[in-house]
Amino acid sequence: MSHTPFLFQRAGLALTTLAVMAISAASLAAHDMWIDPTTFLPAAGEIIGVRLRVGENLLGDPIPRNPSLIQQFVVEDAEGRKPVVGRSGGDPAGFVRASLPGLLVIGYRSNPASVELPAEKFNQYLKEEGLDAVEALRASRNQTGAAAREVFSRCAKSLVLSAPGKTGQGDRALGFPLELVAERNPYALRTGEDLPVRLLYGSKPLPGALVVAINRANPARKVAARTDAAGRVRLTLGAGGMWLIKAVHMVQAAAGSGADWESFWASLTFEAPGA
Repeated sequence: MSHTPFLFQRAGLALTTLAVMAISAASLAAHDMWIDPTTFLPAAGEIIGVRLRVGENLLGDPIPRNPSLIQQFVVEDAEGRKPVVGRSGGDPAGFVRASLPGLLVIGYRSNPASVELPAEKFNQYLKEEGLDAVEALRASRNQTGAAAREVFSRCAKSLVLSAPGKTGQGDRALGFPLELVAERNPYALRTGEDLPVRLLYGSKPLPGALVVAINRANPARKVAARTDAAGRVRLTLGAGGMWLIKAVHMVQAAAGSGADWESFWASLTFEAPGA
């Protein structure tokens, strides 16, 4: 009896595993990471696919579910917090049932990962993310021309509304190291109204951080502001459709970590009315 089909099956499985590992490795060194659910407005009882994406300007590659990368993957509704279930290697990376009307808060927190960047790329990234304090500190230490070793983690959230009439509920803090919290339900905004957002680091307000909002229909036209002393910004979104709000915070890495810097990347996605 020939074992050729079995060998081809095993070879195919190995290639698939390698492909998933390659995507995961590429994702670690990429830019923004966000949650892109299959729908932001599910019907009662509908199952939502929770897709993870990494890239820039809301153009991204999928991040298949990888248990080794997951620190937390949860959804919180009116009944409390539950894990987001899924199959290893799957895209979507998880699934959530909209069992109750109201706002569902989906959160993904990654385990820390490390990367080393050449000076030019690291300096450009500091400018793009508004990390002026780190840029100034490197300059004061004559490190502007030096490569940087960094350990980073992702803190992504998404707001999904089940039953459009139930807009009384709001976003909730999930306790991530760096977290964006919408202080009004974005689904209840009227045309022209600002969205107040608070940025928390270690569950405390983070002042002076750059917060950027990007609309999928026009990603080049960004809305940006720095947080005030209370960690708040007010964003005039204007257009409807999918929005990504993001922020990055960087601190000196702990001694013995093998890195120079530690960064946290927060994101928040939702669909604004008027799409």
